[in-house]
Amino acid sequence: MALIYLDPTDLRILTEIQRDGRITKLALAEKVGLSPTPCWTRLKRLEQRGIIVGYSARLALWQVAPWVLVLVELTLRNHRQSDFDRFEKVVREVPEIMTCWAVGGGVDYVLKTIAKDVNAYQILIDSLLARDIGIDRYFTYIVTKVVKDDAEIPLATLLS
Repeated sequence: MALIYLDPTDLRILTEIQRDGRITKLALAEKVGLSPTPCWTRLKRLEQRGIIVGYSARLALWQVAPWVLVLVELTLRNHRQSDFDRFEKVVREVPEIMTCWAVGGGVDYVLKTIAKDVNAYQILIDSLLARDIGIDRYFTYIVTKVVKDDAEIPLATLLS
């Protein structure tokens, strides 16, 4: 897939909407130094090209519910494409699995999961094992403290 060229104004727009997805058209235009109509046109073009894939809110979950964040390293028994496909299909269906990365190295996947407590996490893992989706080994890491959780992508750094 070919990379899409972004000019400095596009980068400013993307940076601002990462910081505040609810920013008004007028405020966005002011922050990036455009009039509202050209700014809105650029924003729509970035959406249509698939660079902006959605808008969401970050929640202060600790204020409304108990929870535990658990990272899981996971290895499959077999490494045929059908084994990866079967595992990934199931993972996409499980809401408690927030993120699943296929990785190189000593394990096949790293998962970011959330549960109301450690017992609920263990029930989740037991249910995955019971589905016989090819899990050979898994290692659990309970997150004890979130030091940094920044959803903003440092575009200027990556594109310089």
